[in-house]
Amino acid sequence: MTLSTRRQAKRAARREARRALPLWRRLLPTWRVTFGVLTALFLLAVGAFAVLYVIVPVPDPNAHAVAQNNIYLYADGTTEIARTGAVNRTDVTIDQIPLQTQQAVVSAEDRSFYQNRGIDLKGMLRAGWNTLLGRGMQGGSTITQQYVKNYYLTQDRTIERKGRELLIALKVDQQRDKREILAGYLNSSYFGRGAYGIQSAAHAYYGVDVSRLTLGQGAYLASLLQAPSLYDVKTATPANHEKAVARWNYALDGMVQLGFLTPADRAATTFPDPIDPQPATGLAGQAGYLVGVADDYLISSGTLDAATLKAGGWRITTTFDQPRQDAFVKAVQDQLTGELDPQARPDTDTDVRVAGASVEPATGRVVAVYGGPDYAKQPYNDALRQDNQIGSTFKPIDLAAGLVAQHSLDGRPITTESRYDGTSERPVTGGPTPYAPPNEDDIDYGNITLRYAMVKSVNSVYAQEGVDAGLARVRETAVKLGIPDSVRGMDPANTSMTLGTATPSALDLAGAYATLADHGQAHAPWSVLKLERVNPGGAVDVPTMPEHNPTQALDREIADSVTDVLRDVISPRGTGAAALDLGRPAAGKTGTTDSNLSAWFAGYTPELATTVGLFREHPKTHAKEPLAGTAGLTRINGGTFPTRIWTAYMTAALNGAPTQDFDLQAGHGAPDATPWPTAPVSTTPSATTTPGGAPTTTDPAPGTPPGHAPSAPATTGQPAPGPTAPSPQATKPTTDPEQPSPAPKPTQTRPPRPTSQPTATAGPTDSATAPAQLN
Repeated sequence: MTLSTRRQAKRAARREARRALPLWRRLLPTWRVTFGVLTALFLLAVGAFAVLYVIVPVPDPNAHAVAQNNIYLYADGTTEIARTGAVNRTDVTIDQIPLQTQQAVVSAEDRSFYQNRGIDLKGMLRAGWNTLLGRGMQGGSTITQQYVKNYYLTQDRTIERKGRELLIALKVDQQRDKREILAGYLNSSYFGRGAYGIQSAAHAYYGVDVSRLTLGQGAYLASLLQAPSLYDVKTATPANHEKAVARWNYALDGMVQLGFLTPADRAATTFPDPIDPQPATGLAGQAGYLVGVADDYLISSGTLDAATLKAGGWRITTTFDQPRQDAFVKAVQDQLTGELDPQARPDTDTDVRVAGASVEPATGRVVAVYGGPDYAKQPYNDALRQDNQIGSTFKPIDLAAGLVAQHSLDGRPITTESRYDGTSERPVTGGPTPYAPPNEDDIDYGNITLRYAMVKSVNSVYAQEGVDAGLARVRETAVKLGIPDSVRGMDPANTSMTLGTATPSALDLAGAYATLADHGQAHAPWSVLKLERVNPGGAVDVPTMPEHNPTQALDREIADSVTDVLRDVISPRGTGAAALDLGRPAAGKTGTTDSNLSAWFAGYTPELATTVGLFREHPKTHAKEPLAGTAGLTRINGGTFPTRIWTAYMTAALNGAPTQDFDLQAGHGAPDATPWPTAPVSTTPSATTTPGGAPTTTDPAPGTPPGHAPSAPATTGQPAPGPTAPSPQATKPTTDPEQPSPAPKPTQTRPPRPTSQPTATAGPTDSATAPAQLN
């Protein structure tokens, strides 16, 4: 048999064997066919890549390398707020950049830079795989690719742009020296603070020429490249501050790994604190704060990245209303600044700062913010900072969570009229950490409702009610209302969370209260109405703006029940009595924190929700200082300057608008009809009883000076011991719903407090301390 005959016989045998296979198996291609198709596709792809490599040229530098202005406008679309965005850049040669700074950048951004050919296939595949696994969008770009994107292309996130970037990066790597590529990358990159290029960044963050950067300073500038606006440790949130330092450590550790740095030198390197941000030209007065809020929104919402925004050329119409913005500034000046006398009281009347924000409940539009007196003198936007505890302005969230729960952990119903023991320093039962918060002036209120406890801001009641509602539910409710889940002080492992250890910004808090005002509909605050840019040649970029669809954070009846209670805070007997001067239906809550480090008022009408925070801060160390003594007052409560500023602003902001009443559908104001479990109730001499059985009330008169307790009715006998039941709630009331009068207990008749009962301390993941909210 010849060779040809044998081959024919083998082929015939294979055909016969295949015919004997089941139909589904015969439909599948053989390995030879599969191999042939894959080989053809591979050769086709290689050929297409080769053709594209030849025909795609290295373009001229893109038009965005030319300096342009960003124009920011008020909501009317014509009144200018500021012009910014001119590119601040001075190119330098690679020899002017310290070698260790170069190495830190390579370590932070592309550790294979000196070995790769302009692209890193392994890094791209790894980033794609991690993205598919749901670990977030991750980049696999090399330094060369980032340089190509910055210098030749655009920031557009398209497949076409990414493909061109890859091809051009290969060509640039072939045509340019690695030192030249690295210099181009460092001269074109954005570092934050309006600084493009390593030279401008050295001046912006350390006030030195690039050639004088130290190892630590160079590593910090390298760490900024990943998130320049977020990793500025002078303005970052606590969480982003930690990320920035972690990124700095990552760059230095990589230098050791790559052999650029010895372990000993690494261990001796300490974090180099940058200088304070210097104000940009044209951002004096309120302009810099408004621009900061708009920029933060555009970047955080993903509408633009920081580099594209700072490249300039954008016409940005904001949501800010100029008359209301001016009214906010005037309110602070009239109600606070005019009362301060730094010369007479230099230790207390200096460095007093205000944070404020105003939001439309029905839309989420930010109509005004107060970030400071003058951006040229104070380039920190206090309206956005997240490092001040909000104190008792958190109590409405406790109440809302309780109404959501409908009953406490031991089965008792929670309504706005549920009764709790208001004894000062009453130990909280059932909490994860020991906690016995005092009431303001150590007043015992006896058996009172949650409504009355909100009116008087009784700490002992809401510390317990929050635990009864469930601390995890309290946190969940706060987040749904609009408090960012990343802020500190909202750890359910700490009982003190109930009284406002959380540190949202003034804008965050305004958004949360706006949700209550809009019957539980949550709109994330937003500050840009329109965005467009005219390119060379006349083409117009109009990015798609985010939609502002609300979410149902709370059922309407629950949100309206909270509003109904908060209306009573703005009453002659409430801590927000000063807001009565508004002359309109309003609801709100005061807040004062431990050691008088901050004071707040957050309130709303049906049309507008506004927050005002007051604090003092050392201008150099940025350490918080007590407000006590400010303007000659012993204590600054939320019911003083914050409420007065709020009232003055809201009066002007709503001037000319028709008065609206709240359209409430409150359904949580009455206890359940089912009998409550009986529990012993703490009796106090402050809860005297009339012959008819109804407790008398002696609410403090409006205007009682801070630090002065209301007069107490005469007492007889010693106070009875506190409750022994697990829950502080009393039996269901059957007579007059009036509250017992608050009375400071004489120290000689008070039973000894448990000296071994510590206040709540921070858990392992939360460093917030427990506040003693005063109002």
